[in-house]
Order: sequence, then C-alpha cells, then structure tokens
Amino acid sequence: MSVLGVLSNVQSRLLTSLVGLVVLAVYTAVSLAGFAVVRWLVANPPGLFPAGLAFVAGVVAAAYLGYRAGTVRLVASLQARELPRDRAPELYRRLDRLVGSMQAGRPPILVADLGAPNALSVGGPRRGAVILDRSLLEFLTVDELEGILAHELAHLERYDTFLNTLAVTAMRTLAGVIFLLLLPVVLFLSGIDRAAGWFAGRPGARAGLVAGFRSVVLLLFGVVFSPFALAYLAYSRRQEYTADRRAAEATGRPEALARGLEQIQRALNPRSGLFSMLYTHEEQTERHELLSTHPPMDRRIDRLLDRAETTDPRTAERPGKLR
Repeated sequence: MSVLGVLSNVQSRLLTSLVGLVVLAVYTAVSLAGFAVVRWLVANPPGLFPAGLAFVAGVVAAAYLGYRAGTVRLVASLQARELPRDRAPELYRRLDRLVGSMQAGRPPILVADLGAPNALSVGGPRRGAVILDRSLLEFLTVDELEGILAHELAHLERYDTFLNTLAVTAMRTLAGVIFLLLLPVVLFLSGIDRAAGWFAGRPGARAGLVAGFRSVVLLLFGVVFSPFALAYLAYSRRQEYTADRRAAEATGRPEALARGLEQIQRALNPRSGLFSMLYTHEEQTERHELLSTHPPMDRRIDRLLDRAETTDPRTAERPGKLR
C-alpha cells in the first residue's frame, strides 16, 4: 500500500474516532443531566399524598381519554353499522324491555364482521354500543340473542370497559415512570453503542449493550408486573361471570344465554390478530385459563344451567331464527 493510502486510512480512522468521541460526549452529557434529575428527585422526594394524587389523576385522565377515543376508533375500524329496527323487530322489543330493567342506557345495536361469531360492548351506559357479529343473526334464536344482548348490557351497566382501560393505563403509566427513571442508563449505553461503531470504523455497527440492557429490563418488568397482570386477568374473568349472572336476572332465562353460548362455542374457532383479546376463546388448560380474559365457556354454561335449575324459567315457545 502506498504512503498516500496509509495516510488516507489513518485520517479516516482519526475522523471516525473523533466523531465517536463527540457522540459519546453528547450522550454522556445528556445521561449525566438525567442522572442529576433522578438524584435530585431522590434527594427531594415529593410527598406521598401529592405524588399519589398526581399519579391517580393522571391515570384517570389518560384512561378516560383513551376510553372515549378508543371506543370511536374501534367502532370505525370494525366498520360497524346499526342494525335496522325493521330487520329484527322482536330483538328490539326485547332490548326495550331490558333497557327498562337495567341501568345501561339505550345503546344502539351494531353489526359488523368480527371475524368470529361473537358479541362485544364498547363504552358505558351513556355512550355505549353493543356490536354483534353478523353470523349471530343467522344461527341464534331471539331468546338466545336476548341473553347475549343482556350480557353485553351488563358490561355497560358496570362500566367494565372503562375499568379495564383504567387498569391497563395504570400499569402502562407505572411502567413509563420506571422507564423514565432508567432513561439515563439507556442513553449512556446508547452512546457507548454508537461510539463503539465509530471507533471501529463501522458507524452503523452496534455493540449490543442497549439490546442486552433492554432484555434485562423486560425480564424485570415481567417479574414485577406479572402479579398485577394475573390479577387483572382474574378480574376480567370475574366480570364475565358477573355479566352472565346479571343477564340471567334481567331476562329470567339463564338457559337461553347458556344455549347461546353453546351455539357460539360450536361455531367458534380459535382466532388471532388485532381483536383476539375481544374474542371468547375456549381454553383447554389451567395455564391458558390463567392467561385468558374469559373463563372457559363450558364453565360459564354449567353455571347458567345450574342457575336455571334453581329458578322457574319461562316456558314460552322457542322463537324461530332471525333472517
């Protein structure tokens, strides 16, 4: 190699090393500023009551905004349309009766292609809606649809959607606070990562420090937040049992809701994708049940049938299917 080539390589390495030093200096300065803020907060902690009040207020405000905006986005994303009253007059008569006995307002009945035979409620008593998969209108009777509808009205009545949003927002906010406290470390490691690439003459290369630190943090987050996540999932399953019980009380036909759930169970295949958390999945193992938002369908059906045996269900003739 010629002398000029050697000099060129030396200049190039000096330049990349200089850039690496600048990058490391900038990231180190920012991370030190972050460390100073964290140190100040540790030395001057806010009072427990004001800090707790600010956290709760922030969580409630963020949850409410997410709850309102999320409802609108979900309905729009599903392209749900209101079911005309003249298409299902008997179902609307049942809705009118349920509205009189439940505190769920008068939500519109929307239909959409959910990708699975299912129903879900969004919003609350004042601005809520019940969304039915189109297929339910084909293979469920009016009695069964009334039971499913009452179940969703029970969710609206109890503000279950908002409470779920509140719980998720609280966990996300707490995780965000922890991440902000760790941000100076992340910035410092990022500076080393980027500077190491420049020092090696490969600006785009990374040493993997940030990725390794992220893996450790995610593991710690999993350990810390897993009890809260399991508690939230258990509460969600309890919400389903409570909604079943309320629907049975409102309709007086627990066996109708049980039949409707059984029909859905037969038609339902496991789904995945964006709305998978909204679907009622039939879980087969205890581990799956612990990680599910819904209890096993068989257990819900058995509870409703047990309830039907202890009550006097109406003996009206079974209506035909809606068309």
